Amino acid sequence: MLEIAGINTYRGRAQILRQVSLSVGDKEAVVLVGRNGAGKTTTIDSIIGLLTLRSGKITFQGQDISGMPPYRRARLGIGYAPEDAGLFPDLTVSENFQICRWLAQKSGRAAQAAEIDERVYALFPEVRELSQRRGLYLSGGQKKMVAIARAMMLSPSILLLDEPFEGLAPVVVTRLIDAVRKIKEMKISLLIAESNLANAGRVSRRSAQGRREPGSDEHHPRLGGHHTQPHAKSGVGTSCVWCPRNFRSGCRIPICRRGR
Repeated sequence: MLEIAGINTYRGRAQILRQVSLSVGDKEAVVLVGRNGAGKTTTIDSIIGLLTLRSGKITFQGQDISGMPPYRRARLGIGYAPEDAGLFPDLTVSENFQICRWLAQKSGRAAQAAEIDERVYALFPEVRELSQRRGLYLSGGQKKMVAIARAMMLSPSILLLDEPFEGLAPVVVTRLIDAVRKIKEMKISLLIAESNLANAGRVSRRSAQGRREPGSDEHHPRLGGHHTQPHAKSGVGTSCVWCPRNFRSGCRIPICRRGR
């Protein structure tokens, strides 16, 4: 579905990502885990096209999208809900949704978009009641919910969620995690940036870890699937994301013992 191969990305003069590679399979959910500043948002922004790659390649459904502008990537079926929700504050919720419906029609997915309307409202029944409210007057939790619902209106093949649970009350986090699980059941691939390890384990069994390189002022993630590449000597995956420095000693976090 989505393949990232050795990308390098800068913000201004600072290099944030170094040779980052990861993949998201068809109908798969992957969580990108790391502390603030580890490069999660930069990775998401690189995929959707908000940041230009210095080198490397991004492939979506077999097509190289590295040089495409963001709107063309969205037309291919890449949905995106940013950390700050990114709603148009002076437009109503319904009008925010209509923008993605138009984009779906432009990309030839009008039939799928028509079907997904009711599925989105079934997923987020609260959103229907907010349809005539302007984005400016939504609470933090409501904005996150509307942002995910708006991205779903595109009828995407993959959904990129940047910190969807950040700064929310526990009851709202639980509500959104339940919604994300249901999105997975719709056979939509997911890539989620998340700083909370517990939340990551609640939405996916496969994660990638972003970390700060010791001795460096730059933040970038070292990414990979959960035990996907066998280590030649120890048998432990070289891309084990919970203990990247302890391949031979084994994982120290219980969630990482799955499959041993």
